[in-house]
Amino acid sequence: MLFLIAISVSAQRITGTVNEQLAESKTLRPITGANVYWSGTSQAVSTDTAGKFSIPRITQSNLLVISFVGFRNDTVRVGAESELQVVLQNDQTLNEVTVRGNATTIDRLSPHQTEIITTRALAKAACCNLSESFETNASVSVSYSDAVTGAKQIQMLGLNGTYIQTNIENIPSIRGLASTFGLNFVPGTWIQSIDIGKGAGSVVNGYESMTGQINVELQKPDTREKLYLNTYINSFGRAETNLNLAHQLNEKWSTALLTHASALRSRIDQNKDGFLDLPLYTQYNVVNRWKYQSEKVMAQFGVKALYEDRLGGQKNFKSEMKGSDAVYGFGAKVNRYEFFSKVARLFPDKPYKGLGLIVNASLYDSKSYFGRSNYNGRQETLYGNLIYQSIIGNTNHTYKAGLSYLLDQYKERYRDMPLTRNESVPGAFFEYTYNHLDKFVLVGGGRVDFHNLYGTQWTPRLHLKYNLTDETTLRASVGKGFRVANPLAEYYGNLVSSRSVVFREQIRPEVSWNFGASVTQEFKLGEMDGNLIVDFYRTNFDNQLIADMEDPRYIVFYNLEGKAYANSFQAEANLTPLKRFELKLAYRLFDVKQTIRDMNNENVLLPRMMVSRDRVLFNAGYALPYDKWKFDATLQWNGKRRIPYMGPVSDHQHEASTMESTMSPSFYNLNAQVTRTFPKWDIYIGGENLTHFRQKDPIMNANYPFGENFDAGMAWGPVTGRMIYAGIRYKIIK
Repeated sequence: MLFLIAISVSAQRITGTVNEQLAESKTLRPITGANVYWSGTSQAVSTDTAGKFSIPRITQSNLLVISFVGFRNDTVRVGAESELQVVLQNDQTLNEVTVRGNATTIDRLSPHQTEIITTRALAKAACCNLSESFETNASVSVSYSDAVTGAKQIQMLGLNGTYIQTNIENIPSIRGLASTFGLNFVPGTWIQSIDIGKGAGSVVNGYESMTGQINVELQKPDTREKLYLNTYINSFGRAETNLNLAHQLNEKWSTALLTHASALRSRIDQNKDGFLDLPLYTQYNVVNRWKYQSEKVMAQFGVKALYEDRLGGQKNFKSEMKGSDAVYGFGAKVNRYEFFSKVARLFPDKPYKGLGLIVNASLYDSKSYFGRSNYNGRQETLYGNLIYQSIIGNTNHTYKAGLSYLLDQYKERYRDMPLTRNESVPGAFFEYTYNHLDKFVLVGGGRVDFHNLYGTQWTPRLHLKYNLTDETTLRASVGKGFRVANPLAEYYGNLVSSRSVVFREQIRPEVSWNFGASVTQEFKLGEMDGNLIVDFYRTNFDNQLIADMEDPRYIVFYNLEGKAYANSFQAEANLTPLKRFELKLAYRLFDVKQTIRDMNNENVLLPRMMVSRDRVLFNAGYALPYDKWKFDATLQWNGKRRIPYMGPVSDHQHEASTMESTMSPSFYNLNAQVTRTFPKWDIYIGGENLTHFRQKDPIMNANYPFGENFDAGMAWGPVTGRMIYAGIRYKIIK
């Protein structure tokens, strides 16, 4: 999160002096070697011989703790001030202090409705990759996009993940062609935290955020764990190994190596339809990163590399049978390479000021086949973001301004259909923040981007936060989003079918407006702490990519003509009735519709397919003292969703027959995990889909995969049944 370190509050530094008061003379004497650290983090410094310290601000905490043996700890809530004078009180009798963090928290200071998923929450489930990191989250739901490829998709505010700007350390990453498998390419053990923001995000990060923004923070080179090893295996035959290494070279330099290897080699066909329920795959993934920090400069840079090979289809299919007319097979090989660099200029004498530069270059290359059809895609991306932050008069008025550049080169081919385009988008942005004692915060910004293909695009956004009381917080937001769709990559799973792909017209960019409001109420009932969060968001589309699958013979892509919108309501209660006992109960309601053309070319407003109208989530977690044993369980109820008509169609049949649809049944899903913790070891065992619910016949016409009605893209529920897993975590702390 280097650009935040450089240009936001974390770019500022807190300096000060720690003293003790001599009883006899009441004079102050500096304390050498006192510990100064941000509460709940490993960011710490010590005072020098003059009792002085200097520590950078961070976004995770505003509580600064000062401690020294033989003195009472002092905790200071840091606001706009940058210079502190601390006097510790001598106390020969020290009381025990226990600091405990919640698994998920709401960022109380941010005007965005932002939920932070910590490593504690990630450890509640197997969390093998990013797509599996939302099992206990009510705002984001995850499902398979089809019954063959193993690709997963997420939904938030009633729309799929392509409308969420997903960043890795504030670099747009899971986008374009990477939207197909990108969630599977971020190992869970690499993740330090996940920020989930609802509504349009900050203009600083770009123009593609429509329904929300997810930012994933990876483990840093200066993490307190110099070695972290995780091994995992499940009853389906999937095995994983993750090894993270971190080393502090000297006071200024540190480095980290994050590695991952996983594979699934068991051929599973639980529903006996002749197709593998899960594709065989092998994945290798590595990141090497470096960090340099001095008083005036902070820099991070590194490289990433990934290779994955997937194989699916009928159970007896092998890679050498590719293109066979007798056996249906699926295959995908992905290579991804990336370089990233973040450099920040710090101003110790002006902590409100900062300058940061982000540069990222990536190559994504994928080669796939579905039966006799080939689909190859290559994306080369260059991204740059220059951000400057300062104040207007005083720290109540701050601003961020900067320049950005995005270059995307796409080369795709599906069967004999070439799809090539080059996007060059220079842009500029400005964002103003007014902060009145953290009680009222206004963030208003806009950006202008000069798209070489689609002209000048203006993106305004506004976020408001008001603390009605110390326990009640109101938030509201409005913003515009703009993105260029990649139809084949985004509907990759629907290519596993006999459908013909048709582009009815030249696809224009998607444009939307998002409006939302939320209220957060914290409360205490006796010894029970808790909060209640209620929010409502609406997304209106000026233009939307329509993927029309109402006729089972075709996937027809065209631009929106008429209405398209998504309404989302969510109520969530988080309770701590007892120490170390956490409960979460959430209900979510979606009303999502889009205009579809029928066979008479008339517009019909229909519920968006594959979106559950209702969802209920209940999570319970309990830990024994010192976290020796931890127990966690999550029960989800998924409501009905609309499925397009999948029956046979005649060319002379009445058009109404192809606009018919059915509703999938609702179902429950139960996940649970038990963890035994030792000083350096964690041993965990758990299960997913313990209710053993499976969608009946997830592949249409599986017996005739080369026939007219074959379709594996209508998966609405679990394809596999009950799964049991186990794993071991081992760590060495610096």
